[in-house]
Amino acid sequence: MTRTDDPYSRLQYRRLIAWPKRIEREWPLLEEVLGEGPSRRLLDLGCGTGEHARFLAEQGFEVVGVDASVSMIEQAVAEPLPANLSFVHGDAAELERIVEGDFGGAICLGNTLPHLKTREALEGFLRGLRRHLLPGAPFFLQLLNYERIFARKERHLPLNFRSHDGAESVFLRLMELSDDGRVLFFPTTLRFDPRADPPVSVAASKRVELMGWRLAQLESALGAAGFSARRLLGAFDRRPFDPLESRDLIVIAS
Repeated sequence: MTRTDDPYSRLQYRRLIAWPKRIEREWPLLEEVLGEGPSRRLLDLGCGTGEHARFLAEQGFEVVGVDASVSMIEQAVAEPLPANLSFVHGDAAELERIVEGDFGGAICLGNTLPHLKTREALEGFLRGLRRHLLPGAPFFLQLLNYERIFARKERHLPLNFRSHDGAESVFLRLMELSDDGRVLFFPTTLRFDPRADPPVSVAASKRVELMGWRLAQLESALGAAGFSARRLLGAFDRRPFDPLESRDLIVIAS
């Protein structure tokens, strides 16, 4: 992927998400799961700008972050890296080719997996991951609960507001749903400054095609790749997964 066809080239995720609060909320469950792994070497799949990977490295893990976005990787390596952290640019569907060695665990968080838009790509990713994981290594998968999104015909995700430079950035994520499970995703950054005229302007907007994978599809693909689902959750606070109520789907497999 080049910068010109990178849908995330102008979206400043590092500034649009309250990372410290998010990681503080997610860390207890991640620590519980990843701490059970057979080694401290981890994969962060769809690492974005690297906030999770850096935090995990600070906790003593050896982390390799992988992302298909050139701009995300460039932001991830913009600051000096500790010896136990590295980043790789590449397509997760070709994971077996782009990373080396064995790992004691892997995470895949946020809207990463839906970027794999075909069953072939999904299974290729999972097979490659399975071959890189040591026996008993946990795979921590979290994504939006598309069962709920399609059932409720939801068109957007919650707004994120971040203040900087005397104004606010508003992170707007619109969706258009298709009957075949595809999702057109429109991540958009608005600049909101009540003193300006106009007070709202579009800083960046992209169109991204995703696949809204649902639990039954994921369980089938995980099984085909040699994984077994150990645990299903609906949030990082460990509440049970409810297909029609949970905002998130968390699958912990090995």
